[in-house]
Amino acid sequence: MRAAKVWRTSATSRLGRDGSVCAPMKHLVLLGAGHAHVHVLEGFAAHRPDNLRITLIAPQREQLYSGMVPGFVAEHYTLDECVIQLESVIARSGAQFVAGSVASIHADAQTLMLHDGQIIAYDFLSLNTGAVMDREKIETFLPGAYVHALFVRPINVFAKLWPQVAAKAIKQPVQLAVIGGGAAGLELAMAAAHVLSSSKNVPGSRVTLITGGSIPAQGYPAGVQRRVVRALERLQITVVQDTCVGINAGELMLANSDKLACDIPLLAIGAQAPGWLAGSGLALDAHGFLAVNSFQQSTSHANVFAAGDVASRVDAPHSRSGVYAVRAGAPLLNNLLSALAAQPLAAYTPPARTLNLLSCGERYAIAAWGRFSVEGAWVWHLKDRIDRKFVRRYSG
Repeated sequence: MRAAKVWRTSATSRLGRDGSVCAPMKHLVLLGAGHAHVHVLEGFAAHRPDNLRITLIAPQREQLYSGMVPGFVAEHYTLDECVIQLESVIARSGAQFVAGSVASIHADAQTLMLHDGQIIAYDFLSLNTGAVMDREKIETFLPGAYVHALFVRPINVFAKLWPQVAAKAIKQPVQLAVIGGGAAGLELAMAAAHVLSSSKNVPGSRVTLITGGSIPAQGYPAGVQRRVVRALERLQITVVQDTCVGINAGELMLANSDKLACDIPLLAIGAQAPGWLAGSGLALDAHGFLAVNSFQQSTSHANVFAAGDVASRVDAPHSRSGVYAVRAGAPLLNNLLSALAAQPLAAYTPPARTLNLLSCGERYAIAAWGRFSVEGAWVWHLKDRIDRKFVRRYSG
């Protein structure tokens, strides 16, 4: 049996060109290439301390921007248009890229293990991996999902599988059910309804939205809910305010004992914390997500930071959405730089209100800012400009 490869940090001092003693080398590991970490990489490209070694660990050197995936499903974008190519920003930041995914973290030992057996030691660790859809856990309360459902996460896998659904609709009617009434479920249901009703497809395809018992867009102000309901009606999406409790081949079982014919169940329910956090020794919240403070810093280990869906702000709870992950990028970068320099950290307060943009299948969208909302084709074009700008910024 081969011994695991161990990457050690270097605590030795170095001599500068003038013979002076330089600060000891420090090793920062960025785990995941999510929205916040692409900003961190860009920041280190502009200013990276001389005594810092950076390692980025991610499955691939690209990030599929989740905000554009409904547009990809609706065939407004090609898949390539939705991808942030990270090669340039990785090179400019001086980071070493390691293709892989984490199997375990040992926070007290300051090491992590990848699925290929590599053990990597760190001085500082930052997590931006996102949440997951734990298929085995989901199977316990939604039997049949593991075998029959199309999961929206990992999102890059979903994006590769979706064209098979679209191709099927060209030859025969498709009965698609989106399970989950949150923003992701709403956008994907409307995107699917838009593309399945295309003239290139045979008529008769239907989309059903199963909300889990709640009204569509629950958690949004009443004005937004009304706009969403009208959008669903325009696209002739059937809304079922019930909970799916089981999936068989060709049908769904509902909590009220009804059965629903379904060729393709698309699962867009809430995500879970990654399982590898459970044995890490890091402080977690009640749902298993990494507990962080106002500095985006672990509440138990001062050399560990996190942002995005993998983290939970225990001091200022907020929803898990891409907006908050993007906003956390700048304060995360600043506090990493401060921690590396042994300087005081700066507290970050997530915004109380954020601009939420819901695409509605066609080139039409709803914008919500607190209790204020508007809709129209111009909102979609605004979202399109914002999304394309984000992808261009970090791909260059």
